[in-house]
Amino acid sequence: MQQGVKNSWDITSKERVIFSIIVMVGSFMAILDTTIVDVIVPKLTGPLATDMYGVQWIITSYMIAAAIALLITEYLIKRFGAKKIFIAGIMIFSSASFVCGISSELSHIIIARIFQGTGEALIMVTSHIMIFSYFPPKKQGFAMGIFGLGVSFAPALGPTIGGYLTEYYNWRMVFFVNVPIGVLLTLASIVFLPKDLNLKSIKLNFISFFLISMATISILVMLSLGQQKGWFNNSLIGFLLFTAIIGYLLYILSELNTKHSLIDFSLFRNSDFTNGILIYFFIMGFSMYQYFYLLPVYYEHIKMLPTLDAGIAVFIFAVFIGIFSPLAGILSDKIGAKNVILMATIIYIITSLFILPTLNYYTPLVQAELLTIPFGIGMGLFFAPVTVLLLQNVPKDKGELAIVLMDYVRFVGGSFGTAIATNNMDYFKNINFQHMNELQNSQYVLDYLENFKNFLGISMDQTVASFRNYEIFMSYNYGFSSVFLDAAHWGLIGSIFTLFLFIKFKRKKEKI
Repeated sequence: MQQGVKNSWDITSKERVIFSIIVMVGSFMAILDTTIVDVIVPKLTGPLATDMYGVQWIITSYMIAAAIALLITEYLIKRFGAKKIFIAGIMIFSSASFVCGISSELSHIIIARIFQGTGEALIMVTSHIMIFSYFPPKKQGFAMGIFGLGVSFAPALGPTIGGYLTEYYNWRMVFFVNVPIGVLLTLASIVFLPKDLNLKSIKLNFISFFLISMATISILVMLSLGQQKGWFNNSLIGFLLFTAIIGYLLYILSELNTKHSLIDFSLFRNSDFTNGILIYFFIMGFSMYQYFYLLPVYYEHIKMLPTLDAGIAVFIFAVFIGIFSPLAGILSDKIGAKNVILMATIIYIITSLFILPTLNYYTPLVQAELLTIPFGIGMGLFFAPVTVLLLQNVPKDKGELAIVLMDYVRFVGGSFGTAIATNNMDYFKNINFQHMNELQNSQYVLDYLENFKNFLGISMDQTVASFRNYEIFMSYNYGFSSVFLDAAHWGLIGSIFTLFLFIKFKRKKEKI
C-alpha cells in the first residue's frame, strides 16, 4: 500500500481517518491512566494493607518509569520504526494493566505500574509522531487538535471514569478496562497502520542515558517524598536533591564530550522552539497540572461531594477541552500557532488569576462548575498550537526528539506542580488556622462552646474537638484560594515566554 509513496501524508482520506482513530485511542487510553488511578489511590490502603505514603508509590513508580522510557524512545523509533514501538507500547501497557488488576500486594502493583508507565511513554511519543505525519503541512494544526483530545481531555476525564468504575463496580476495573481496548488496538495496529518509510541505525549513548535517568529518578522521588519527609529538614531529601544536581551536571559533561549525544541541544538555538518548551514546562506542567490535581480535591474535600459527583463536576470543564482542542488546531492552520498560543494564554491567565481563586465552600455547585469552564477553554486552546510551534521549528528527522522533550518536561513539570500544590495546601491551611486563632476572643469562644455543649448535651471534650475540626476545615477552605492563586503565578511566569515569541518576531520584521 505504501510503495512508491513520497510523503507519509500521501494517503487516502479513509486511511487518514482509520490511522488517526487508532493512534488517538491509544494515546487517550495511555494518558487517561495518569489521572484515573488518582481517584482510587486513597481507597487502596485497606485492600493492600498499607498507608497513604505506601499507595503513593503506585503513582510515583508510574511517573518515574514513563519519564525514563521517554529518554530512549527516539532511539527505539529510529531503530525499529514508530509502528512497531507503538504496538509494543500498547501490549506492554495492556499486559501491565491486567497484572495490576489481579494483584493483591502493593509490591506487585508497583512493579506492574513500572511496566505500565514504560508502555505509556512508548505510546505517547509514537502516536504523536504518527498522527502528525498523516496530515500535510497545511493541516498539521488540525492533526494536533485531534491529538489534543487525548492529551488534554483524557486527564480531566480520568476522575469521572475512575469514580464511576470504583463506585459501581470495583477499583480493579480501573485497570481491567484497559485490557480489551489494548487487545483491539494491537490487532487494529497490526492490520491497518502503515509501515515506516525511513528507518535509521543510530547509536545510543548509554552513559548519558544512565546519568540523566539517575537524575530524573532522584528528582521525582524527592518530589514524591518531600511532603512526607518534611522537605529539606530530612537528610534523604537533601541527598536526592544532591544526586539529581550531580546527575544532571555529569550528563551535560557527557553530552559535551561525545559524538553520539542523547539529546541534540542545537534545537534550542531556535528561540521559538526554546520558548515553546518553556511555555509547555511552566504553563502546562507547573500550573495546569496543579489545577488537574486541585479541582478534584476541591470538589471532594471542600464541597464534600462523593467521588462520582466530583468526577462529574470535573467533567463539565473537560467537555470544553474536548470542544476547543480541534478548534485550536484549525485556528493554528489559519492564523498561525503563535496567535493561538497568545489567545490561550490570555484566557488561561485571566481564569487562573481572577476566577478560580474565588472558589470556596460557599460557592454554589452549579456556579463552581460554570466558573471552571473558561479553564477548560484555555486548556483546550493550549496544546495543539504549542505542539505545532515546536514541530515546525525542528528538522524533520528531529520530530521524535521534540516530542520526547515535550513529554519529558510535562512529566517533570507536572511532578513539580503536584508537589507544590500538595505543599501549599498544607502551608496555607496552617497559616489560616493560625490567623483564625489570633483573631479569636478567648472569652467569647469559651462562652460559645459552653452554650454549644449544653445545646447538644455532649461533653466539653467533644465540643472542643468538634470546634477544632470546624476550624481546620474552614482554614483549609479559605487557604484553597491562596493555593489556586499560587498555581496561577506559575502560569504567569510561563506567559512571559509567550510574549517572547512576538518580541522576536517584531525584531525580525524591523531588520527586513
